[in-house]
Amino acid sequence: MYQKWREVQQANDGGRNMIRERRSRVKLEQYYRKFVEEEVMDPNVHPWVAESWEESRRWGVDRKLMRLSVRLQPDELTTRRGRHQDALDYLDGLYEEIREYFTTYNLSMLLLDQECYVLKNYAMPFFQKSAGELEGSRLTEADIGASSIGIAYRHRTPFLLFGPEMWVEECQSGDACSAPVMVEGRLRFMLSIVAVEQDELPFNSMVSLLLTLRTAMEQHLSLLEKLRVRETILDSLPLTAYHILPGGEVAYANRLGAERLNGGSGGFPNLGDAVLNYRHTLVYKGFYGLPSHNREMTWITPQKTYEDIVTVEPLLGEEGEVESVAAVSLPIENLRTLMAHTAGYSARYSLASMVGKTPVFITMQEKATRIARQQGCVLLQGEAGTGKQRLAHGIHQASPRAAGPMIAIRCGKSSAEALETELFGGAERTGEERSGKLALATGGTLFLDEVEKMPLELQQRLYEFLNRYRLPGGEENGRPLLDIRIFAACDGDLRRLTERVSFCPELYELLSKTVIRVPSLRARREDLPLLAAHIIEEMAALHGMAPKSLSEASQARILSYDWPGNIKQLQGVVEQAFFRTAGTAIEADDIQLPGEGGGGTEWKEDREAFVAAWRAAGGNISRLAHMLDVSRVTLYRYLKKYELEK
Repeated sequence: MYQKWREVQQANDGGRNMIRERRSRVKLEQYYRKFVEEEVMDPNVHPWVAESWEESRRWGVDRKLMRLSVRLQPDELTTRRGRHQDALDYLDGLYEEIREYFTTYNLSMLLLDQECYVLKNYAMPFFQKSAGELEGSRLTEADIGASSIGIAYRHRTPFLLFGPEMWVEECQSGDACSAPVMVEGRLRFMLSIVAVEQDELPFNSMVSLLLTLRTAMEQHLSLLEKLRVRETILDSLPLTAYHILPGGEVAYANRLGAERLNGGSGGFPNLGDAVLNYRHTLVYKGFYGLPSHNREMTWITPQKTYEDIVTVEPLLGEEGEVESVAAVSLPIENLRTLMAHTAGYSARYSLASMVGKTPVFITMQEKATRIARQQGCVLLQGEAGTGKQRLAHGIHQASPRAAGPMIAIRCGKSSAEALETELFGGAERTGEERSGKLALATGGTLFLDEVEKMPLELQQRLYEFLNRYRLPGGEENGRPLLDIRIFAACDGDLRRLTERVSFCPELYELLSKTVIRVPSLRARREDLPLLAAHIIEEMAALHGMAPKSLSEASQARILSYDWPGNIKQLQGVVEQAFFRTAGTAIEADDIQLPGEGGGGTEWKEDREAFVAAWRAAGGNISRLAHMLDVSRVTLYRYLKKYELEK
């Protein structure tokens, strides 16, 4: 009974001490016969073995022969092996070192995946089964009954099973020991070793060998997992990362770094060959023990010159000598992109946010969807207020450049000098250089709104600047790539303006590779109720207010007007009605069409009336300007008059 007590204790402590003492094979055979023939479980049977015998009988597993009925197709096995190639390669290497030991003692070994499918059979046949029969087969408790594999798998701990304890009598000639391979707390593989000639093998050697292999695999795979995660993190950063050896050899480069050196095609060239000014860089100085932190550096390669912000750290050996250098650099063009996103330069609208059902609208939307996947310049033409800016945002968001910045410039808003600085950058009053929006738009889209209002001299300068580069979607002409897609919008016909010499012909040819004509509301009157309802829906979501609906009478009132100001004018009227309506239904009386009088002038003298109107506009100055039909400048003057803060 001491043996029974000892094994129960092993089971209770989670199987940490899985090296069982030798058992009498005769007695074990008696226990097995007693169970299978008389259905009586002897109290001396290990509790985990007893549990497995019960399960084997419940599953109806054949006791005489090992029947491998569940197996993978050859292509499925190949796919699984490919998924676990790291583990197979490592175990192959370990096995080569101890192959002779396996041969001497007639050992066989299996590597199984987390579902107990055999990935590979090492050394001798496994219970008289050839590698061809075993590999791809499933060896769970439901397939072969009680085995060390099933018990170790169930309890997630190594387990030694003596031959007579096996469920299948064909397998009772040898002892088997199996262990789960756990990585980061997850079961990844099962290892199993079988000894047929037990008398020639030191009893605990098989167990020690299995535990050694299991531990080595767990440590190796855990290290690979950590390295893979770190590599994924490094590859996702908008930084280049290098580990460089004294001769200029690159021991490691992340994805962006590899693309810079060789286009990501595999293998790294020596920095002395890839970087023309290598000996004059901060990286080279790192081998003299000189660290650098957030310093500007220029990399000159045969293909391109890079401007970076670089940090270099010398890595010292035990004697204090520099053994290698770690370098991390942020491309200034990526820094500009980050700055653009920080400044809110991103698409605010999608193509789905533009609604309509008329044929002319559907045609425009479908063309915009097709063009979004391309890279060339796009010219948007249509009357003022038709939604050209929203369309530009939607095309950008549907394009491969959606992750890049979307930067808009209103060409008619500023003076020629201010617009030039906005485009190309320049020195600020502090003396610091400011990046222009052409630079900030790198990797994304630059939208030139009201492009026809750009001064003619500035049009010419912009063309000359763009002509020095190859724009995305343009032909290969030996010029460096300017990674910017340009959209332009014009309220009139830009071709006619060009013919009248009011617009630069060369710039027109560059911008008008693709033209989208945005229809006026007069051309899509059937869309008016749909547009109004969509504006209300957006307003409710934007201000966190209850949704409202248009009555049939209010829809008819909207359809009665021509809307010369197009969607922008419609939006102003609908927004006023939205804030003016106390309930959830907007009636015809709530809609004040343009030219039907203002919202009263009492707010100009009465502070409380001004505050009430402002509150009705949801605290939004632009909405209030629409409601009161005045400019924002006027409202700011009254804010100051009433000593109110925006």
